Order: sequence, then structure tokens, then C-alpha cells
Amino acid sequence: MSPDDYIRQAYRCILRSDFAEAIVCFEAAISENPGDAEVRYRCSITYARNGRLDKAIEHAQAAVKLDRSKPEYTLHLQHLKGLTLVQEAKVLLEAEEKDSDNPYRPITLLKEAVTLDPLNGDAYVWLALAYSRMNEHMLAIAALKEVISLHPDDAGLRQLMKDLQKSLQKYMH
Repeated sequence: MSPDDYIRQAYRCILRSDFAEAIVCFEAAISENPGDAEVRYRCSITYARNGRLDKAIEHAQAAVKLDRSKPEYTLHLQHLKGLTLVQEAKVLLEAEEKDSDNPYRPITLLKEAVTLDPLNGDAYVWLALAYSRMNEHMLAIAALKEVISLHPDDAGLRQLMKDLQKSLQKYMH
């Protein structure tokens, strides 16, 4: 099959929500024409939908390297890197290691994630939780205000804000 045939087959697979098979088709198209930045980009998106951020980043980096003129390739790569940083920070926060060498490491990761992808609501929520854990309640509230501005109708975020404000009041007294 030609690269175009593989790409058409990949899109048929995507329409059936068969992302694993779509990846196989994209990879086959890439092996036939490794210099096609658009196919690398589409393959990256499909890997990301399949939860394979490592491979998604690999293909996104290749797309950017092959064609730096497309801002969507760079934005996609930044989004993926931000997701990876959020995942890393979540692991650190969920481990709840109080004796960690650097208890501010999750905050550093999450601030970088927000810089890479300012629309990543999860990054702001986790940043707020990380700040709160460090008794940095004003910073936690500021981070939560950012995500609420992105999702103003989210009742869960509003409840979290109330909880953070209560924590701040207890901490102040």
C-alpha cells in the first residue's frame, strides 16, 4: 500500500474508534515516508488519545523538527509535555512523602506545565492542591481562580475554592 492508502485506512479506523489500529496504519505510512510532518503530527494525536504520551511526544517532536512553520505542531508538543509534567507531579503528590528531598518539586513541575499549556485546567487544579499542601493558601486560591476562569460553570471547582478559603481562614487564625 502507498502512504496515502495507509493514512486513509488510519482515518477509517479512527472513525470506528479503533485507535490502536489507526496507530499501526500511521506507523506504516511513516515507515514509507518518514519525512511527512503532517502524518507524524496526526500519529502523535492518535497516540495521545490512546494514552501513550511517550510515543505521542516522540512523533510530535519529529513533526516540529520536520516543519517548524506550523504553530499547531509546536502547540501540540507543548500540550503533551505539559500533560507529562502534570502526571509526574500527581505521582509525587499522591505519594505523600513528607520527607521528600524537595517538597516544592510538584509545584515547580506544575508551574512549568501551566507555562507550556495555559489552558490545561488539571495543571491549575493540581497546582492549587500542591500550594495548599505547603500552606501557601493565597497562591492556591490564585491558581484555582485561573482554572475557574477557564471553566466558570464547574461546581466542583467552586466547591474546591470554598474549601481552600476555609483552609486559609483556619490558617490565619
